Amino acid sequence: MGSPIVLGIESSCDETGAGLVRDGRLLGHAVASSMDEHARYGGVVPEIAARAHVHSVRPVIQQALDEAGLRLSDIGAVAVTTGPGLSGALQVGLAGAKGVAYAYALGVPLYGIHHLAGHVAADTLEHGPLPTPCMVLIVSGGHTSLLLVRDLARDPILHLGDTLDDAAGECFDKVARVFGLPYPGGPAIDRAARVGDPRAAPFPRPLTGPRDEPYAFSFSGLKTAAARWAEGHAGRELPVADGAASLQEAVADVLTRKAVAACEGYGVGTLVVVGGVAANSCVRSLAEERCRAAGIRLRVPPLRLCTDNGAMIAAVGDLLVRAGAEPAPLDVSIDPSAPLAYAALHPIAAPTRAVAA
Repeated sequence: MGSPIVLGIESSCDETGAGLVRDGRLLGHAVASSMDEHARYGGVVPEIAARAHVHSVRPVIQQALDEAGLRLSDIGAVAVTTGPGLSGALQVGLAGAKGVAYAYALGVPLYGIHHLAGHVAADTLEHGPLPTPCMVLIVSGGHTSLLLVRDLARDPILHLGDTLDDAAGECFDKVARVFGLPYPGGPAIDRAARVGDPRAAPFPRPLTGPRDEPYAFSFSGLKTAAARWAEGHAGRELPVADGAASLQEAVADVLTRKAVAACEGYGVGTLVVVGGVAANSCVRSLAEERCRAAGIRLRVPPLRLCTDNGAMIAAVGDLLVRAGAEPAPLDVSIDPSAPLAYAALHPIAAPTRAVAA
């Protein structure tokens, strides 16, 4: 019979996602994005995102069920992102999850999941269980973090470093606007860079000096350097392709340099790169090159699982169910600024077998 089917719901930002997972296998998933509605503002507007989730959550769940050939009554557990993220957006997802778990008389357990743990687990749907331990680099519009991960469902996650200011994806978005490229900036920068020279602009590599924090990131200064470079072309045509190529080369250099150094520093043989920026072609190729040179195995999810989605949340829920973790209490709530310590956010969800990091 196997484990119960887990429905995962993700609504932390501008994507409404639903996914269905059992025993580590993705059965079906669907995503609705409100990105087009935010594009004219150059970034995500929380009120627009929350309203879009209200309209999308039920159809997205149904679409995932249809893809899997399942009915609502087939669901044996529900997992939902409860933080971090936009407060209104998270509330919509949690309300939808509670509706499925409780209001439809399913009587199934509900798990509150940390958004970043979802990104970590996304890779398991493509490449199987994570090796213990492994190094995880999360790169997205709102997060840039290095994590040492053991058993994702049972053990604490060791947070090695985060961005001190702008995340990598945020840097791409802001510089893209300066370059006259559309939102979202990451894909636009990647497209423009294909015909550019990555050595054209001497952009800095922040926090890579011998006295800098080895696993911390900072991209605000890089964003400013790119803006100054663009200003230096005032009155002339801006070589956007060269600027884009140079920018993503600088970002990829910093990300992969620190990630490989963390693997070597902690004696870890596998690097997992996840999050929306993991879809960037330069980040992927440079990670492959450096991991190969260092004898490190690289794992990156397929593009469809890099950005926010419900499948990744279902994957964490599936791990928790199989580990025998306690479900969330009935009054589980959101935490928009939740720190990452365990995959599940509520205190009772972490099994007592957890070992010190």
